[in-house]
Amino acid sequence: MQPVAHLVKVSLPNYLSSLPIPDSIGGWFRLGIRDWLALIPPTAVTVGAGYVVYKAFCPNARPKICVNYKVKKNIAKVVDTVEVEDIADKAVFCRCWKSQNWPYCDGAHGAHNKETGDNVGPIVVTHKK
Repeated sequence: MQPVAHLVKVSLPNYLSSLPIPDSIGGWFRLGIRDWLALIPPTAVTVGAGYVVYKAFCPNARPKICVNYKVKKNIAKVVDTVEVEDIADKAVFCRCWKSQNWPYCDGAHGAHNKETGDNVGPIVVTHKK
């Protein structure tokens, strides 16, 4: 615990007080190359911490994850109906949204799983007579 206390009470304040931060706006124009280089690490830490806080607490900053990239994109919600009577013995339906024969599975999930490391597969509906 002593090293942490020394870091917080002595080392960090000494480091921050040694940074070449000017007293006026004009002072920024008089900084040399070494002064600017000394300001890079604390600036990078500040920007990084700000970015992490922004991504964590701003819901609009998170990317929207879309699973359906091509099936019926012109409607708000994709809903398909298949009558049970239309199923002979079984029907295999797509759950990965990659099928060219939507809503039926064409095996496109295999390439998707290999590419992404996912484990999605079809749903199989059987009709018992």
